Amino acid sequence: MTGFFHGTMTAMITPFDESGVNFGAFERMIEYQIAGGTDALLILGTTGEPATMTEEEKESVMRFSVKAIAGRAKIVFGSGSNSTRHAIEASKKAEALGADGLLVVTPYYNKCTQGGLYEHYKAIAESVRIPLICYNVPARTGVNILPATMERIASIPNIAGIKEACGNMEQICETARRIRGKCDLYSGDDNLNLPILAIGGTGLISVASNILPRETKQMYECVAAGDLADANALQDRMLPVIDQLFTEVNPIPAKEAANLIGLCGGVPRLPLTRLSPEHAKTLKEALAAFDPSLLQ
Repeated sequence: MTGFFHGTMTAMITPFDESGVNFGAFERMIEYQIAGGTDALLILGTTGEPATMTEEEKESVMRFSVKAIAGRAKIVFGSGSNSTRHAIEASKKAEALGADGLLVVTPYYNKCTQGGLYEHYKAIAESVRIPLICYNVPARTGVNILPATMERIASIPNIAGIKEACGNMEQICETARRIRGKCDLYSGDDNLNLPILAIGGTGLISVASNILPRETKQMYECVAAGDLADANALQDRMLPVIDQLFTEVNPIPAKEAANLIGLCGGVPRLPLTRLSPEHAKTLKEALAAFDPSLLQ
């Protein structure tokens, strides 16, 4: 299927404090995104650290998100797992709690075959009625959705697209060619947002938009309007910040950036640790250079 989502989707941070999820901070983050023009919010994706959350915490976050967003943006919940059965259960729960769509990462650690990827996504997609976006991030999972496999997966009726974070533009171009008109291509790598849009990507699923939602949306709109000169100018301005948001494992720098701009990102849960002092310094410098008014 095509057309589920166009525009910008923020892969949301989950702010934690000593008692668990900091829902006050999370609500402020949601409002910041809505004010910035973000079209959809991804809750409990990789950036949201679901791997370190209990099932009760995840359900609470989903329920809170639906109530707080109140139809002002599309809601996509992460429901992936390296167990197909668990992913099905999580996807059904997300649908029941009000998700507009799902983001399902490839099975990690198991290192399944390309045939296994197809069967995994087919089983999950057939268990729900809402759109499903595949998430390809082999650096984290050890599994790569190859273009021919994605073409096959795209034939499943409620597969809405693929979030591509493989980092290989040659592969992404081939995937785009094979799925064009069957499902949509979304950028999952902020450094490649512009080139992925240029080859027909219909949206961005962004970490950087936690911090720069308005500019990320503006860049998308420039490309959509055919204004590549302004799109390049915006991406050029954002790239130093984007680079600093990935000096350490996501979402370590993104949480520190949220703290710096007054959004109370908190700190990551172990085994992730707080951003190192040297990277915190260069991150703050990049934010100040981009817009001094961002810093609190």
